[in-house]
Amino acid sequence: MNQPVTLPADTPSTNTTFATGRQKLLGHLAMLVFATLVAGSYSVGALAVPYIGPAAINAMRFLIGTSLMAIAAFVVLSGRVTLPRSPWRFGLLGLLMAVFFITMFVALGLTTPVATGAVFTLMPLMSAFFGWLFLGQVPRGLVWASLVFAGLGAIWVIFGGDLAAIRAFDIGRGELIFVVGCACHAAYAPLVKRFSRGEPLVFFTMWTLFATGVCIAVYGAVEIARTDWMNLPAIVWIAIAYLAVFTTAGTTFLVQFAALRLPAAKVLAYTYLTPSFVIVFEGLLGHGWVNASVMAGALVTVLGLVVLALSRDG
Repeated sequence: MNQPVTLPADTPSTNTTFATGRQKLLGHLAMLVFATLVAGSYSVGALAVPYIGPAAINAMRFLIGTSLMAIAAFVVLSGRVTLPRSPWRFGLLGLLMAVFFITMFVALGLTTPVATGAVFTLMPLMSAFFGWLFLGQVPRGLVWASLVFAGLGAIWVIFGGDLAAIRAFDIGRGELIFVVGCACHAAYAPLVKRFSRGEPLVFFTMWTLFATGVCIAVYGAVEIARTDWMNLPAIVWIAIAYLAVFTTAGTTFLVQFAALRLPAAKVLAYTYLTPSFVIVFEGLLGHGWVNASVMAGALVTVLGLVVLALSRDG
């Protein structure tokens, strides 16, 4: 017989339709913020790339992000920060995220950012599969259709509305490596809900960040040791600060927050918005606006996600 499970304080109540609807809305808003923060990291991170290696910058962002989340946990939990029960859960979650970040940078060394972006659009569909595998979540037909519709819009944006570029897309070693990373990231969201043991979300996030940082540090130990940390330009530390606060601690918290309120397929579907938000940020920064064809692709993505958000979960 299954033992009763104590739900975390952040888990939405199912006692009333109002409470459920409100919590789902909060989950959708959390993922909108997530997509915005991730999009901003592309512009910020690009400024630091010439001065520091990928393993070093990721290790430092997770060190700072984990420290900030530890402080938050200490304050929120009134000093009651302890070792977690079943720590293997966080080790597995951290490993999955570390594989994603590592394979992303390995892939970028073997293929183009456009190609990795195209592979990235597979992740929401993968997440729907893992949601079924780990949680028994079976998306409705409208959810599947919305995912495909939004994904096609995202691919159109990534390739700049160029049919010739889409037709020329070739699956190579870099793309295959990144498929593994995307699968790991896709499995992460449903496993957050599966692995919850009643811990406050800030506590859960802190240990997940710690485990991810340890895995990345082990992988990039040589690069980290060779980095001249004392003579890095200010822009690198600005980029690290943004990545640590917003796209490490912030986005990890937001994904886990949303994963407790939304089906896995809907959580990672918001990654489709990242290319569209990058377009907006680059335009606002004075780097130019894309053509009408690409903007139409971005609109298709947005419309697909609106339908997805309004559709029933199952």
